[in-house]
Amino acid sequence: MSLEIVLVTGMSGSGKSVALHALEDAGYYCVDNLPPELLASFVALEHAHHGNRVAIAIDARSATALPELPAQLALLRSQGAVVQSLFLDATTATLVRRFSETRRRHPLSSDELQQGRQALVQTIEWERELLADLREQSQVIDTSSIRPSQLQSYVKSLLTMPQGQMTLVFQSFGFKYGIPADCDYLFDVRMLPNPYYDTELRPFSGKDAPVQAFLRQQPEVLEMRQQIAQFFEYWLPLLEQNHRSYVTVAIGCTGGQHRSVYLVEQLAAHFGKDWPTLTRHRELDARTAAAEI
Repeated sequence: MSLEIVLVTGMSGSGKSVALHALEDAGYYCVDNLPPELLASFVALEHAHHGNRVAIAIDARSATALPELPAQLALLRSQGAVVQSLFLDATTATLVRRFSETRRRHPLSSDELQQGRQALVQTIEWERELLADLREQSQVIDTSSIRPSQLQSYVKSLLTMPQGQMTLVFQSFGFKYGIPADCDYLFDVRMLPNPYYDTELRPFSGKDAPVQAFLRQQPEVLEMRQQIAQFFEYWLPLLEQNHRSYVTVAIGCTGGQHRSVYLVEQLAAHFGKDWPTLTRHRELDARTAAAEI
């Protein structure tokens, strides 16, 4: 039985414990804050006990050993393990707010540092530098504007994707709520005709037939869809040759309800014929998560 390993890294306060809970629910044996030096021996021990699904959280508290981690992951892959690397991120302002609300101390804060906002911001930026290389090699999820239930859903959806082929993630968002930090490519579609100004269409989303019918009739929308599709039809094979595991494409309109949602659905349907593809609708998913509470 092949060994499946999910490595969870990211910024302190970004939701790693939530991601581990999702992985535990999915049947993974989870370990938090494992020193990188113990990774290979732990994986071998767990596999010897017939465990074939392991999730491991490693963060900046193991700063001195982090440079060794990519080589260890490469060794595990060469031995036949399927390794996925997930990086959770959030804006500095979001992380500062979360630490303030919970009154927890940042794990990299030293006793000598004054525990004020400025010191916390400096510590967060230092952590960002320490984790920069890991971030480049991972699937990034920006947790700044999503609820814990959304994060759990996103993590579980990644587990369903086939390994060995690049996965595309198309995400809609609203500019009024901030730009997602986890995208590789971002397209602004706010210049397109907006169904919001039709009072009959306003309550619907880009997933609903009335809005879809309206947008299909707009030449500008068709042109935008074709141009984005042509761009990725050319570049995706080259990105895969560059050993990319994930490509995240964000499409943004004003509120993240109509135009961006429609285009994400259209593009996902188009590329889903040839590539493993996921869709996320940041604002719509947040409303759904809020309604379930």
